[in-house]
Amino acid sequence: MSTSVLFDAPGPRARVRNGILTVVGVLLVAGVLYGIYAGFDAKNQWDGRIWEPFLRAETWTVYILPGLRGTLEAAAVAAVLALIFGAVFGLARLSDHKWIRVPAGLVVEVFRAIPLLLLIFFIFYLAPTLFGGGDYAFISVVLGLMLYNGSVLAEVVRAGVLAVPKGQSEAAYSIGMRKNQVMRLVLLPQAVTAMMPAIVSQLVVLLKDTALGYIIAYVDLLNTGFKILPAVFFGSLIPAAIVIGIIYIGLNMALSALATWLERRSRRSRKTAAPPVAPPAPGMLGGGLAPGPGSEATAGME
Repeated sequence: MSTSVLFDAPGPRARVRNGILTVVGVLLVAGVLYGIYAGFDAKNQWDGRIWEPFLRAETWTVYILPGLRGTLEAAAVAAVLALIFGAVFGLARLSDHKWIRVPAGLVVEVFRAIPLLLLIFFIFYLAPTLFGGGDYAFISVVLGLMLYNGSVLAEVVRAGVLAVPKGQSEAAYSIGMRKNQVMRLVLLPQAVTAMMPAIVSQLVVLLKDTALGYIIAYVDLLNTGFKILPAVFFGSLIPAAIVIGIIYIGLNMALSALATWLERRSRRSRKTAAPPVAPPAPGMLGGGLAPGPGSEATAGME
């Protein structure tokens, strides 16, 4: 038998105790699930008539699929804009120039500190004042998601670049590279691999946060599936919540699986010494990239 290097192999008493705890844990989980089932059954939530609408094609084509399209459209546009926002402001926070680094840090910290729902509300009610009447639900959701998640991704980008060992940039400076060349050709290719888990984790958060569009009546999956559909088919609120929840779980699992595949492929194709980074906690405004030796190394990042 192989011995684990993480913990001591359990002895006979420990194995018995672990077995008993496992059985007790399974029984507790089974009891909770049965309690949920019994509670739903008492309210007739398993009655076939309230689940029957989800077997109709028009339920999916008229309500669920259009809402799913709205969710995916908002998530896709917001994800692209958030990645661009994060890359620009993350690299700006690494600038040697204080007049670039400090304003970028203030922007990032401000939008990370504002609750996303408040940000969406602010844009939704401010836009008609500035641009006149119209439906600004999609724009409000997308801009809110971009500003909040882009600010978090900016910290991920900064942390990913700083995670690359300092010797990489010093070696590049020693052969005469300018700072923008070091960043573009040496640091970023390695940092992308380290940033991948945190980036995808934040994109999963972004996808789930599209549900906040429900508050301003944006036509998304939560709005059509959990608000409109139960109003049309009275009594189907719990089944609608279960179906919509399963769809959200499937979307997030698909995105996570894609991220795992991309990370593995990236690590096979690139050799990097940078460890994976996690989304940072709110806090510090500082953090410039240390300049390399020589006059060219101190040139500002373009």
